[in-house]
Amino acid sequence: MTEGIQNKAAVVTGASTGIGEATVRALRTEGWTVYAVARRADRLEALAAETGAVALPADVTDDADVARLVDEVTRAGGIDTLINVAGGARGADKVAEARTEDWEWMFEVNVLGTMKLIRAFLPMLRACGEGTVLNLTSTAGLSAYEGGGGYNAAKFAQHALTGALRLEEAEHNLRVIEVAPGLVQTEEFALNRLGGNSDAAAKVYAGVEKPLTAADVADVVRYAVTAPHHVNLDQIVIRPVAQAANYKLIRKG
Repeated sequence: MTEGIQNKAAVVTGASTGIGEATVRALRTEGWTVYAVARRADRLEALAAETGAVALPADVTDDADVARLVDEVTRAGGIDTLINVAGGARGADKVAEARTEDWEWMFEVNVLGTMKLIRAFLPMLRACGEGTVLNLTSTAGLSAYEGGGGYNAAKFAQHALTGALRLEEAEHNLRVIEVAPGLVQTEEFALNRLGGNSDAAAKVYAGVEKPLTAADVADVVRYAVTAPHHVNLDQIVIRPVAQAANYKLIRKG
């Protein structure tokens, strides 16, 4: 199915904004064939027109959409790399005030969405002989913090899924990479997490000199998946210098 791939080819989810969009751009500059996946078709089409990526609108949590996505990618020639960026956070409540719908959404997108894409593309990635899966998790999946219980739980689960996959698929020569960013200032992450409150979202980054950008993280993703296939960067933690840990963030002014 993917034996005829001449150039590197990847599916990148969450491609309509932020790190996903930046990853599409980074891989296209390397000459990769990139299938850009997200729900918002208009943003994907604009990205495709600008970069030459292939826009494939889909909801990674929807089984029918995932099946259609695999079919379209197969007919287009297949991939050797799957990059799961789609995810996000909702709410900053303590566990005592947790909103069930927020937790359900976070598990659906971050954990089940990642699992469904991996499960669907594994036969193709195994068949190519040198497949790669890269999951974008978060430092929230490595260390808990107050007000992050739901996002911590979802990202810890995604982190564990990634580790299990690496153990299970090594015999198929499948490279499994985890990239765990800390504070990244993107267009929508904090805004979505805080219910669209732009003032609250701005406070997340207030006084922080040089938070990470989407392009910073995308460059690390690009490096990880373009390294020789026998080089497996199991887990990459990337933070701004101002963030020494989840609980230690230097703000000035």
